[in-house]
Amino acid sequence: MESGEGLRSRTQALKSIRTKTADKGRLADAKDNSELIEEEPLSPSARLFHEPNFNVYIIAIMGCKTKIHEDVVRANLLHTLLKHPRFSSLQVGDDKGDMKWVRTKVDLDKHLRVPDLNPDMESGDQFVEDYVYNLSKTTIDRSQQPLWDLHLLNVKTSDAEAVGIFRIHHSLGDGTSLISLLLACTRKTSDPSALPTVPVKKKKEKSSSNPLWLSRCFIGLWWICRLFWHTVVDVFMFIATAMFLKDTETPLKGPPGVEFTPRRIVHRTVSLDDIKLVKNAMHMTVNDVALGITQAGLSRYLNRKYGNNLPKSIRLRSTLLINIRTSAGIQAFADMMENDTKAKWGNWIGYVLLPFSIALRDDPLDYIRRAKATIDRKKHSLEALYTFSISEFILKTLGIKRASALSHRIITHTTMCFSNLVGPLEEIGYYGHPMAYLAPSCYGQPHALMINFQSYINKMTIVLSVDEGTIPHPRELCDDIVHSLELIKNAVIAKGLVKECHNTNGTCSENSNSIIT
Repeated sequence: MESGEGLRSRTQALKSIRTKTADKGRLADAKDNSELIEEEPLSPSARLFHEPNFNVYIIAIMGCKTKIHEDVVRANLLHTLLKHPRFSSLQVGDDKGDMKWVRTKVDLDKHLRVPDLNPDMESGDQFVEDYVYNLSKTTIDRSQQPLWDLHLLNVKTSDAEAVGIFRIHHSLGDGTSLISLLLACTRKTSDPSALPTVPVKKKKEKSSSNPLWLSRCFIGLWWICRLFWHTVVDVFMFIATAMFLKDTETPLKGPPGVEFTPRRIVHRTVSLDDIKLVKNAMHMTVNDVALGITQAGLSRYLNRKYGNNLPKSIRLRSTLLINIRTSAGIQAFADMMENDTKAKWGNWIGYVLLPFSIALRDDPLDYIRRAKATIDRKKHSLEALYTFSISEFILKTLGIKRASALSHRIITHTTMCFSNLVGPLEEIGYYGHPMAYLAPSCYGQPHALMINFQSYINKMTIVLSVDEGTIPHPRELCDDIVHSLELIKNAVIAKGLVKECHNTNGTCSENSNSIIT
């Protein structure tokens, strides 16, 4: 593993590589070593992630049920991930200051890290947590190699026999596409030739009623008016946030410069069936429940930090970075790696500002109801599309520095980042290694707190990435979110909203085949 030298090592790695002699030399070396000469310019969003205050890395922690065999992983990487252009290309600057992707031969010894570990270590969980923490102190030199690496830790933890840690620079793609690409490298353990099955959103059934033409026109006009109004309000809030509107200073909000601090990444796994129980009983989605239990957990945590005297009217928002380009999907990525076909790829980043309702509520189900109302309201808006357009306009007219300053200002005026990713429905194996869990996260973002939900089979992993200077005890916050799920599930059962429950954990047989939406 790279030795971390704290902020100094991270800052040094951010220096520009755009020098005439050095760039020409690297460009020539890349062309000499490349099998395919393709110079494609970096997208504006990819360039944004190279700015010093936006140097973000995606971390994907994979727990495996068996020891990881380095030779098997090494052999399979050559036929899968390395066939993707972004994972086998350097990011090289030219004399004009532009950056391009240049294909090159990849030296796996620089990307595959397998440290020698003490098999008798006292705590494998603490070792993995500290390993990721130290990894977040470092960066990858973009002038020498493609910006990714894979760390294989054959250490037993409480929920895995070994752990693999992917680190990928955010300029290579958005989180959803990168996780989909990772899953495209896996196969079902029950059928080693089959790709994972990932749930898709159910299409709403068309109503059998046949309303009058005038009624349909009125409903359609009202829908368009509401969409227009919601979009105007959201764009106004985006501009106000960029200019002056800030979240309340709470124990969750990081100080200036928090993007340069290392991150403590912790996770807890809960039953996805419990979440589905609440989802079906309340006629909502998994995303509604995830946001609801997060609001409840944050409220509990802040109330304790304020000495059981939680202030009213706390403004706490999450900045969601939305890729408005539709992801190609697992099958398309698998075909691309196997047959050298093309698939949609790239960062087209729009912003959505998601308000969290922070309060102590007598009825735990109110957290879920308010979460659903917030999400439904945000779905009926073109906020992501228009904020993307605004950012692109600023980038093209004022340059990357001003666009980076805008993005940084938006994020630092909010409190946290939140996401919910859908995973496979059945057990999968990563190059033949059965996976126990998947925990994605990030470091380098200008937030002190990032919360990710990742589903896998019948489990949901809750992942927190925190700045320890702001949140010194992240496991307490994680416990608050988990406890909030228990309270909400118990409230659903106590109110008789679930008809038949046969299992001891309150999971209903009628919910076992629910689809995540």
